Amino acid sequence: MLLADEHFARAPGWTWYILFYFFLAGLSGGTYVLASLLRLGGNRLDEPAARLGFYVAFPPFVICPVLLTLDLGQPQRFWHMLVNTSPGGLAPVFKYWSPMSVGAWGLVVFGAFVTVSFVDTLVRDRSHDRSHLIPNFAVKLWSLLGLLAGLFIAGYTGILLAVSNQPIWSDTWILGAVFLASGLTGSAALLGWLVHRRPSARASIPAFQRLERFFGVLEVALVVAFIGLLIPPGALGRAFAFPWLLLWLVAFVSLLPGLFGVGSTRPAGSGDGTVAVRSVTLAWVSLLVLIGALALRAAIIFSAQ
Repeated sequence: MLLADEHFARAPGWTWYILFYFFLAGLSGGTYVLASLLRLGGNRLDEPAARLGFYVAFPPFVICPVLLTLDLGQPQRFWHMLVNTSPGGLAPVFKYWSPMSVGAWGLVVFGAFVTVSFVDTLVRDRSHDRSHLIPNFAVKLWSLLGLLAGLFIAGYTGILLAVSNQPIWSDTWILGAVFLASGLTGSAALLGWLVHRRPSARASIPAFQRLERFFGVLEVALVVAFIGLLIPPGALGRAFAFPWLLLWLVAFVSLLPGLFGVGSTRPAGSGDGTVAVRSVTLAWVSLLVLIGALALRAAIIFSAQ
C-alpha cells in the first residue's frame, strides 16, 4: 500500500494497477515534455505538433490518480497524503523526506500544468488563436516549468523504486533514468504517428523520428548500465529469470524499428514540406514501442516481488 509507514519493508504486492500507473505516467510526462520542447524551440511549423502533444498528455494523466487510489484499497483516503487530517491540524502536508509525499505532490503540480495546457490548447484551437488561457508573454516560462514537471513525473516512478529496500530496485540508482528514457521513447513514437494523422502537424514528423531514435539509443545504453549494476549484488539472475526474460526481449525488440528507421518518412517531392508516410507501418511501429515500454516496467516491477 502507498500509505505504509516504511518504504516497502516487505514486497508491496503491486498488481496491474501500479503497472499501468507507471506506464501512463511515463506517457503523459513524456508527451508533455516533447510538446514543451517543440514550443520552446520557437519554430512556427512545430506549433501544431506541440498542441497535439498537450492534447495527448491529458487523458493518460486523468487515469493515473484513479489507478493510484484503486491500489490503496481505501480510495477515499488518498487525499490524506496531501492534507494533515489530525484533529485541529487540518492543513496541507508535505514531507520532503517521504518518497510517497513527494510523489503525491509532484502529481498534483504536474496535473495543474497538464490540465491548464490542455484547456489553453483547446481554447486557442477553437478561437483560431484569438483567445488563450496562458498569456502569450508567459508561454515560454510556462513551457519550461511544465517541462521540468513532466520530466519529474516520467522518471519519478523509477526513482521511487530505487530508494526502496527491495532487491533489484534498491540494487541500482539508475531506474529513474531508465523509466524516463523509456517514457520519452514511447512518447516520441506515439506522437510521430499521430502527427501524421494531423495534416497541419506533418512538418514535425522527421523531428519525432530523430527523437525516437535518440531516446531509443539512450534507453538501450541505460538498460546496459542497469544490467551492469545488478551484477555485483548478484541480482541479475533474478531480474532476468524466466518469465521476466521474455518481457525484456519484448522491450528490446520494440526499439529496433525506431533505431533502424522502419516506417520512416521521405519527402513527397511537392516542395511544400509535406511527407509521404507509410501510415499502417508507422502505426504498428508505434504500438510495438508502447508495448515494449509496458513490458520493461512489468519486468522490473514484478521480478522484484
